[in-house]
Amino acid sequence: MTGAPATGAGKGVLAVLVSYNTRALTLKAIRSAAEQVPTPQVVVVDNNSQDGSADAIEAAFPGVDLVRSPENIGFGRAVNLAAGRASSRWILLLNPDAALSPGALARLVGCAEEIPGHGIYGGRTLFEDGSLNPDNCQGAITPWSMLCLSLGLTRAFRGSALFNPEGIGGWRRDCVREVDIVFGAFCLIDRAVWNRLGGFDPRYWLYGEDADLCIRAKSLTGRRPLFTPDAVAVHTGGAARDSMVRYRMLIAKGRTTVMRQHWPARWRWLVRPMGMLWAGSRALAESGRGLVKPGTAGSKSSELLWRTVWRTRSDWLKGYADEEPDRC
Repeated sequence: MTGAPATGAGKGVLAVLVSYNTRALTLKAIRSAAEQVPTPQVVVVDNNSQDGSADAIEAAFPGVDLVRSPENIGFGRAVNLAAGRASSRWILLLNPDAALSPGALARLVGCAEEIPGHGIYGGRTLFEDGSLNPDNCQGAITPWSMLCLSLGLTRAFRGSALFNPEGIGGWRRDCVREVDIVFGAFCLIDRAVWNRLGGFDPRYWLYGEDADLCIRAKSLTGRRPLFTPDAVAVHTGGAARDSMVRYRMLIAKGRTTVMRQHWPARWRWLVRPMGMLWAGSRALAESGRGLVKPGTAGSKSSELLWRTVWRTRSDWLKGYADEEPDRC
């Protein structure tokens, strides 16, 4: 890897981005961070992008601490690497496909300073058309939430807090509120909490590491992460996905690991059957939809996706084991 460790962040904010084949969006994200007041120090770890991302970042932002990884080391490990390159009071995680709105950082830091002790703070995310992107925080994964997902209740009643507990259904992300999980796409982390937790668990390759961190932070601080609607970022979402099948499998692998690590012992026997029910029911549902609407491209691709997820269950149901995670 190249790049000398950064210094001088002091008590400010260190903004961390992990880049992977998202050149144009990454440049936009860095620019949005550079325009914030206070202006954060920016560290970008490029996970061996093949689209010229690293060269473009270096040319456009010579003051950014750019780390060129010779291989894709995953999200969590890349963030850990970046966070260790400078001292700072706060660590801001920002996805390469997320751009901060004017004043977003000041409002997020302000919330953290006014309501201290939560360790992790999240802001509101919007799609590019200005509509709400609810994928900024969620409720905990529980046997009930898994059952709702498996039976299609979450999809059918997205606005219901009862049937969509992970999505905190019905909440418009319009008030300050404690939540179980803040996603790593746009969040602020207390450096002291980060250091005591040892950062992200390196076993997680991609997805699930933020849920694990939030659960461990709550155990440490005694408080859940805090969400504020005043700090806003525009988050495209999914820009770095090279395969929807791969994406679904990594999501499933991360969720399985979180459940095995953090569910009470009395629930852990449910992890495997719940995972099988979820994947099996989705595969059956998509097959049935293909019979009702045969020949449509959407139904065929979705059916193939979930059949593949079902066939590969022996892999993702193991979760992230202690050995080296799968490489992309």
